[in-house]
Amino acid sequence: MQFSHSDAIWQAFPELGAGVLHAEGIHSAADVEEAIASFSAIAEARLAKAQESEFPEIQAWRRGFSRMALKPTQYRSASEALLRRFRQERTLPRLHPLVDLCNAISLAFAIPVAVLDTEKIAGDLQVRHATGHETYLTFGGLSEHPEPAEVIFADGEGRAHARRWTNRQSGLSAVRETTASVLIVAEALHAGAGEDTGRLVATLADALRHHWSVRISSATLSQASPRFAFQA
Repeated sequence: MQFSHSDAIWQAFPELGAGVLHAEGIHSAADVEEAIASFSAIAEARLAKAQESEFPEIQAWRRGFSRMALKPTQYRSASEALLRRFRQERTLPRLHPLVDLCNAISLAFAIPVAVLDTEKIAGDLQVRHATGHETYLTFGGLSEHPEPAEVIFADGEGRAHARRWTNRQSGLSAVRETTASVLIVAEALHAGAGEDTGRLVATLADALRHHWSVRISSATLSQASPRFAFQA
């Protein structure tokens, strides 16, 4: 399988930095609470000094959403939505150890992190502009069609695994109790995005090895090196 961003995405967002990781050997029995507390403390310290809307990582995504003709306060990046909820409630709901860990790391880095079950992805996965014919499954089980030119995660069968780029992930490839193989994608648009997504993926890889017996491959993507191939 291969993950990539289309040439049009790189042309429109040359500042994009992306880190990608594939892991096999995931299960739902890991205890990640200590790690969650550690990453959450980093976010809490940042939020004590400023609200998430003032973070450069969040401001960059807001500018990106504006460039996609989306209202930034209506359609928030996943990291902004998590930080906003965490600031208000000082905790996040527990869903699955891997998802919970990735959410905590997303809080700490203020960078959106998508976690996808590779068994639910058909063929290659690309971040690209929608044609309007793709199908998207909501968490409520409804089927939608992304708007033409909307930025989506699209697989080889025309299924959208995320809408509005980092705003909404599909229910189709969400991590479940039975998930064993995952693709994890971190994307950022702020100055230093490439370095920060690289650090995020390295941090995540260390955490995965600590909590699971996993086989990992990873890469940092750029316009010069835009593709990540992995065995799924």
